[in-house]
Amino acid sequence: MAKRPAFVICIQTIELFHKILKSGCRAEDAKLRSAERLVNLLALFCILAWRVFWLTMLNRTAPQASPRLVLTALEIRLLDQLVKNKTSSPSPTLAHYLTKIARLGGHLARAKDPPPGNMVMWRGLSRLTDIELGASLGMRLVGN
Repeated sequence: MAKRPAFVICIQTIELFHKILKSGCRAEDAKLRSAERLVNLLALFCILAWRVFWLTMLNRTAPQASPRLVLTALEIRLLDQLVKNKTSSPSPTLAHYLTKIARLGGHLARAKDPPPGNMVMWRGLSRLTDIELGASLGMRLVGN
């Protein structure tokens, strides 16, 4: 298989990043009245879009890495409770937990399915963030 030139990879990366910003963040739907607010919103969206893209690429390039590289202890605990394991793995890997996030976003995770893409990761991370916020509030209200 021939290697693609670096500029082609760069252009494809920019296109994916733009798709995350446009479709996942819905940046075009923001009805902000000042340039300063729009700049702040786009800065936040860039950080979120980068995380989604980074997780998607890590899942493809370093699936055996530790999940603690990208997830907090609370996120790992919540994923363990929310998404049941399809197989029993002695030491869960990063790919294992990113698949759980993708399953929250609608990925079926069948044996022949390709790795989850950016949009499914976006939806899964969005749901995980909402669940994490609820769990944090619940712990604060009820006590740990």
